[in-house]
Amino acid sequence: MLLTVLGCSGSVPGPNAPASGYLLEAEGFLLGIELGNGTFAALQAIRDPFELDALLFSHLHADHCADFAGLSVYRRYHPRPPRDPRVHKLPVYAPHEAPQRFINAYATDEADRRITDLSDVYDYHALAVGKFHIGPFEVVAASAAHPCESFSFRITHAGRTFVYTGDTGVSAGVTALAEGADVVMAEASWTHGAAVIPDLHLSGREAGELAESAGARRLLVTHIPPWTDADAVMAEAEAAFSGETIRVEQGARYEI
Repeated sequence: MLLTVLGCSGSVPGPNAPASGYLLEAEGFLLGIELGNGTFAALQAIRDPFELDALLFSHLHADHCADFAGLSVYRRYHPRPPRDPRVHKLPVYAPHEAPQRFINAYATDEADRRITDLSDVYDYHALAVGKFHIGPFEVVAASAAHPCESFSFRITHAGRTFVYTGDTGVSAGVTALAEGADVVMAEASWTHGAAVIPDLHLSGREAGELAESAGARRLLVTHIPPWTDADAVMAEAEAAFSGETIRVEQGARYEI
């Protein structure tokens, strides 16, 4: 599997830094994971958006899905699509409120919301805890500890396992999901003790502890907000995890 980072700024986009968005590729199948603020521009810089074979969203906060509206305009109004998007609908795996939420973000007013049905170019699949397949990938979804309906994912292909926490606090479900993973990509939004809000985000130390308890081979640290001391977060993660720890960078590619 090849992971490409479209953006990794936490909570909001930063200066010239898109929010969360990733591509995961295997066997020629291109899976988009999240499409936060600024990531659609980053996607166009390296791939034709019509090359996407499916989209997967952990939750519906703007920094993870805001650019879906731009993709919708692209798919509905591009004058020369390589294939008809109304025939080849893009599968979208997301929390159950996604169809209405995406219509609300796309439409201009109430009248437009009543007549706009983005299912003309998308095939929606509501996420639930459990196992399913997207193209060549086996995906296991677990509930994440976050204020809205949110999921973490364990994605397996050809014997390699990639775990993406999405946004989450410490959770037994996410810990179990990460067990034995080759690569854990964990969010870390602050240093340990900097916030007391439960079930929201991981600290650098908690991200490291997650990877360590899972016996993971590599830890990718992502979703560090622009206002957070990234060096301090990484120092915590590295102290807690005995394996290789990498700060995710926009535009980088990682072999899983």
